[in-house]
Amino acid sequence: MNQLLEPLSFSFFRYGILAAVLIGSLCGLLGVYIVLRGMSYIGHGLSHAIFGGAVVSFVLAWNFYLGAGLWGFAAAVLINQTARRTKINADAAIGIVTTASFAIGVALISRYRNFTRSFDAALFGNILGVTNSDLWAIGGVCIMVGLVVFFSYKQLLFMTFNNDVAHVYGVRTNWLDTLFSLMLAATLIVSMKILGVTLIAAALVIPPITARLLTDSFHRMLGISTVIGGLTGCVGMYLSYFFDLASGATIVLTQTGCFMVALGIAALRKQLRSRMIHTHV
Repeated sequence: MNQLLEPLSFSFFRYGILAAVLIGSLCGLLGVYIVLRGMSYIGHGLSHAIFGGAVVSFVLAWNFYLGAGLWGFAAAVLINQTARRTKINADAAIGIVTTASFAIGVALISRYRNFTRSFDAALFGNILGVTNSDLWAIGGVCIMVGLVVFFSYKQLLFMTFNNDVAHVYGVRTNWLDTLFSLMLAATLIVSMKILGVTLIAAALVIPPITARLLTDSFHRMLGISTVIGGLTGCVGMYLSYFFDLASGATIVLTQTGCFMVALGIAALRKQLRSRMIHTHV
């Protein structure tokens, strides 16, 4: 017990574990909609686009959250509108917009070499460098996403499984898509300092896929995915502390371990069901 309490004596670990639990839960919740809508690639792509916005905000001496937020939201809306209004598929639109944005960031870094090291955290995460302002930003995004999901639960559910039918039945799909883009961009921005560009997509995809293996119920999937995200954030932080590993990578590996366990449980269930069917026959 003392070993578990020991890391909490350090303020950087307290801040880090709180951020990890909040970010893990947030990504787990929002990731359900992303996975079920077949948008798994957008988390990876949009995080690269926001990296470009972060570099631009640094060059222009803007606030990180303001600059990256505006850039990320614009990129998400541009992807959405390009896929809707042209013959270009969503995955192609994601590839074009996000790689161009990431290239802008890389070009600026090569031009202004004096701050290259400042973006190591953006690429790979620096959860132990979390500040009070970061926690406030993470908490604000968690509240915003939670309120939207609570008050627009049915509309989001309808739009997730059949966007065209939802529009016919009066759901304001265009407005909801824009709102979802805003939530996704905000989530990725506050997650960037914690997990880094390279690992955000995994945190958005692994918990909901794991939950999908464990249940066929949508609302249970939301709950399980959120819990898995928060729990693996906490466990991953402790593992990274005791084994001296990178925090973001350890959290993602912990989530991968949960996925493997869920995969085994799903396979076992399938085998038991097939045996029961053969027994009754």
